[in-house]
Amino acid sequence: MTRPARVRRRPGVGEPALWRFPEPVRTRLPNGLDALVVDLPGQHVLSLRVALPAPISGEPPGLEGSTLMMARCLDEGTGSRSATELAELVERHGIALGAGAGEHGLHLGVEVTGRHLGTALDLLVECLDEPTFPEAEVARQVRHRLTDIAHELADPTGRAHHELRQAYYASGDRARVPVGGSSWSVDALTPDVLRARHGMLGPRGGVVVLAGDLSTVQDPVRLLSSTLGSWEPSGPDAPGGPRRAERAPDADQVVLVPRPGAGQTELLLARPGPDRRTPHGWGTYQALSMLFGGAPHARLDRVLREQRGWTYGMRLGFRPRQVGGRCVVGGAVRADATRPALEETLRILDTPGESLEEHEVREAADFVAMTAPARYLTADSVADELVSLVGDGLGPETVTRTLQQVHDLPRGRAAQAWDEVRSGPGWTVVVVGDPDAIAPVAQAGVGRVRTAGPPQVSPRLRPPGPAS
Repeated sequence: MTRPARVRRRPGVGEPALWRFPEPVRTRLPNGLDALVVDLPGQHVLSLRVALPAPISGEPPGLEGSTLMMARCLDEGTGSRSATELAELVERHGIALGAGAGEHGLHLGVEVTGRHLGTALDLLVECLDEPTFPEAEVARQVRHRLTDIAHELADPTGRAHHELRQAYYASGDRARVPVGGSSWSVDALTPDVLRARHGMLGPRGGVVVLAGDLSTVQDPVRLLSSTLGSWEPSGPDAPGGPRRAERAPDADQVVLVPRPGAGQTELLLARPGPDRRTPHGWGTYQALSMLFGGAPHARLDRVLREQRGWTYGMRLGFRPRQVGGRCVVGGAVRADATRPALEETLRILDTPGESLEEHEVREAADFVAMTAPARYLTADSVADELVSLVGDGLGPETVTRTLQQVHDLPRGRAAQAWDEVRSGPGWTVVVVGDPDAIAPVAQAGVGRVRTAGPPQVSPRLRPPGPAS
């Protein structure tokens, strides 16, 4: 007797559950620092972040970049150790120490294994409490920053961003100058200036984030309290709230930047965009960024790269500040296609929200939602996101809420959010390329056009004149 064949059907693949951002344990240290501790089993290299409020808008005029330079010089010598001794200490214990600055103020970052966390915390307190800012080390850091500025201005992308800041922001607004300062302001920095800026630091309003596998750390909150929580300088109270960067009244313009011999033209466009408190939901704009310029199949690349062959890639993204933000579009195109590429870019960016298709909104939203576990896979990515959220006055639950917005994103909400961006103030457009290639843009009728002159730099960055 023949038995009937049995067919085993492969089970269907269901929709993955919505991923949730790790929930930290939050506490307040004795000196007022907020502490967020996240246990991430398996992440044996711990990530420690410290953010202290010292908004760069508080830098004295003419000394922009002093916050960043002060941060970079914290480990260049203390009252207890020289720069060499500090370097030997971090190398001996496998500690990676970094420092920087942003719109909100100072940020410090440490990567270290659990067994050396106490040493790393003691080192941080030493660098915060007793930096000496040796003259030779400050001068070396100033030279490095001036070299960075020279490289930025020599690079077409860097030059485009320089000209965008000058055209987009109002005269006198701090956002017009990079976080790291201009060549003029950096050239004016001295140890006394950095000491004065350091005197503005204090724990009130600051945050420390510790993320990683804490199974080898006995009572991490107590350890933070006895180290960073004991740092109590005689600094001021936390600074006031954020303000919106002021846009120039004539920001709606096209800036041509001649770069003789360039084989490609750099295009950079910006107009006002939302911050992360937008009523449309920040996740909506993350999906729009993916839809228009976040991948090779996005609208900009689908036309400019795949159909026309004018570019290797054109990207669109939203750059939030504490208050307000920008929508920024940028990429390099073939020099001989400068004018049509710009016109096509502007045409795509003028797409009405009602023209967005259901499937492309859904695909963009799914990509943002379903790749979140990979984006926050490591302790450093979790720590960076947490310190960024707190700096913006947002809670750790923001990421999960944003992912829920993306997961449930209807086409109508995406359309409304995009219409709000495209119907706002006009684009600021910067075009960097060979003079013959960019000249036709002036006849394209895309807006008021001006040609940028050479950037104003300090004498230390000017090339030597002809020999007499």
